[in-house]
Amino acid sequence: MTDLADIYEQYFKDIYSFVFLLCRNEEVAEEITQETFFKALKSIDNFNGKCKISVWLCQIAKNTYYSHVEKQKRFEFDNTPDKASENSIEQQLVDKEAALRIHKALHCLEEPYKEVFTLRIFGELSFVQISQLFEKSESWSRVTFYRAKQKIQYLLKEE
Repeated sequence: MTDLADIYEQYFKDIYSFVFLLCRNEEVAEEITQETFFKALKSIDNFNGKCKISVWLCQIAKNTYYSHVEKQKRFEFDNTPDKASENSIEQQLVDKEAALRIHKALHCLEEPYKEVFTLRIFGELSFVQISQLFEKSESWSRVTFYRAKQKIQYLLKEE
């Protein structure tokens, strides 16, 4: 149990900062960070060591945050059905279709392109932060992101 306590102590601030960058809300960041470590504790046996533990924890945090956002969207939509006009629903469908196309293209990318693109766009991390996560140079993260973007654009054109 000491190892998990050490991991918590060592990475709590980093994971909290990462989540705070995603949500810009202290309470939500605290909640998501706590849930991240709880999920990590439950699935520590699944950690295979192929990446740094901080990257693994950030991935759990990111997925936890996105699940949280989806739950909030469903809750807000369920409570305000009369507010949505036909135009906004149509726009949501168009945006959702475009987002789905991008996500499908992103799903086809190999690593590290997929992860760098996700961290940059959805995680809103700087190139410096991404380079630190991967223990690479800032130039590497910029080039990798550019190449990922090019690959996604190519896949979307092929579609």
